[in-house]
Amino acid sequence: MLLGAIRRRGGLGASVGVRSLASVPSLPSAVADFVKGAVEECKPANVHVVTGTPEETANILAGLEKEGMVKKLPKYDNCWLARTDPKDVARVESKTVIVTKKQRDTIPIPAAGVKSQLGSWMSESDWQRAREERFPGCMAGRTMYVIPFSMGPVGSTLTKYGVQVTDSPYVVASMGIMTRTGAPVLNKLADGVDFVRCQHSLGRPLPLKAPLVNAWPCNPDKVLISHLPDTRQILSFGSGYGGNSLLGKKCFALRIASRIAKDEGWLAEHMLILGITNPQGVKRYVAAAFPSACGKTNLAMMKPTLPGWKVECVGDDIAWMKFDNQGKLRAINPENGFFGVAPGTSDKTNPYAMATIAKNTVFTNVGETSDGGVWWEGLDPPAAGVTLTDWHGKTWKPGSSTLCAHPNSRFCAPASQCPIIDPLWESEEGVPIDAIIFGGRRPEGVPLVYESFNWKHGVFVGAAMRSEATAAAEHKGRAQGAGGQGARLKRSRNRKTQDPDH
Repeated sequence: MLLGAIRRRGGLGASVGVRSLASVPSLPSAVADFVKGAVEECKPANVHVVTGTPEETANILAGLEKEGMVKKLPKYDNCWLARTDPKDVARVESKTVIVTKKQRDTIPIPAAGVKSQLGSWMSESDWQRAREERFPGCMAGRTMYVIPFSMGPVGSTLTKYGVQVTDSPYVVASMGIMTRTGAPVLNKLADGVDFVRCQHSLGRPLPLKAPLVNAWPCNPDKVLISHLPDTRQILSFGSGYGGNSLLGKKCFALRIASRIAKDEGWLAEHMLILGITNPQGVKRYVAAAFPSACGKTNLAMMKPTLPGWKVECVGDDIAWMKFDNQGKLRAINPENGFFGVAPGTSDKTNPYAMATIAKNTVFTNVGETSDGGVWWEGLDPPAAGVTLTDWHGKTWKPGSSTLCAHPNSRFCAPASQCPIIDPLWESEEGVPIDAIIFGGRRPEGVPLVYESFNWKHGVFVGAAMRSEATAAAEHKGRAQGAGGQGARLKRSRNRKTQDPDH
C-alpha cells in the first residue's frame, strides 16, 4: 500500500503516513526515487518527511519522551537528556569504511599483514554482502523519517545538500539543530541541485527480539558506517550515537565532502573558524585543526584575557574552504549547531558555551541533577541538597570510583545561540582565512607552540602530526605518533598566485 501510494504520487509529502500520502505535496523526483528505494529495502511502517517547523520538532521530542528515549529537563528552557546503550557512546572507527573500486583510491596500500592507520577500505562486493545482511526489513514497524538538509547557508556557492532517511527520531531532533532544514532546502532540491544520499537505520525492527538498554535502540554487533564517494552515498547501520547517525556531520561534512572537494577544487577540513580583533580594530579570521575532544570548541569560543582583544566564533568543528575569484581563501562553517564534548566545559573554561547550551539543547550521556539540570566532571559541585544521577541512570556521589558523565557525553545546541557568534558566520561567500593552526594532545616531547618555516613546511607538519586517542573514539589506549601538540601559523597571501607554496 505504501509503495503503491508513492508511485501514484511520484513523490512524498511533508508529513506522511500510510493513510495520508495522497493529501500532501510531492517531493522532487530525484528525492522521491531515493526514498522509494530506501522504502523498498528497509520496509518501514510509515514515512514522514521532515519540514523543520517548531511544531514538528516539539512533536518529535514529545514522542521521544513518551518512548523513554529522552527526558525533559525542567531547570532549563526546552532542554532534553538522552541516555544511550553503554555500547553506543562514540564513533566506531574500526567499523567505519570507505567503499571504492580500488583500495588505492581510499588509502595507501599497506604492507602484507599491516593494518592501515589512515582509514578502512571495503571492496564493493564485500560491502554489498554486508548491506544485504543488514538493511533488508531493518525498519519494519518503525517510521522512516526523510530529512532534506543543507550543509552551509542556503544559496552559498560553497553549500552542499543532502537527504537523510532514518528510523531514529533522536536523529531527526538532532539534525534539526545541526543542519538547515525546511522549505528553503526543499526549494533548492526542487531546482535540481545535486544531493548526497544518506541512509541510516538503528537496526532494531519491531517487534523487538531482545529488550533495549535505556530504551535506546541500537545493534552494536552489526554496526557499519559506510561511505561510497563515487556515488555520493552514506549508509550507516546499528548505531544511534550522533557521530555515526547524524550523517551530515563527519560522514558528509568531512568524508564525502573531502571527495567532492577534491573533484571540484576546494577543501573540507576538521577545523574550527574564529575571528580575532586586536585593540586597533584589525580583524583576522583563523582556521584551526584539532582532533575531537582536544579543545576546538573552547578555542572557537575563547574569552580573551588581554585588554582590547575580541574573539568571535564562526564554527567549532568543520570548515569548507575555497579560493574566491580574487585568489583569497574563504571558509564557511557548513553546520548549524554545536555538537560539543560536555566534560571539561564550564563557566571557567568556556563561559560562552555554557550560555549557548542553556536552552534548546539536547544533552546525551551527561549526569542529571535532582533539581532538573545537568552535571558533568569539570562543573562546580551542585548546591547543597541537590543529588546526582550518573549517565547510567544510577545514583552517584562525588568521590565515586566511576564517572558521573561519560567522557564523550555531548551537548547539541543551535550555533545562533552563541553570545559571540560572528556577524558573518552565515555569509554566503564565506570569511577570509588569514592563518591556519594545527594542534592536538601531546603532553611531552614537542614544543607547546611552534611556527612553520613556510607553507610547504606547514603542510608537512600538519600531515605528520599525531595526537593521543581521546574519548571521542572507541580506543581506550593513549596512542601517540609523529608530531604532537604544536601549531602551524602562517599568514596567507591575498592572492593564491603570489605564493606558489600556498
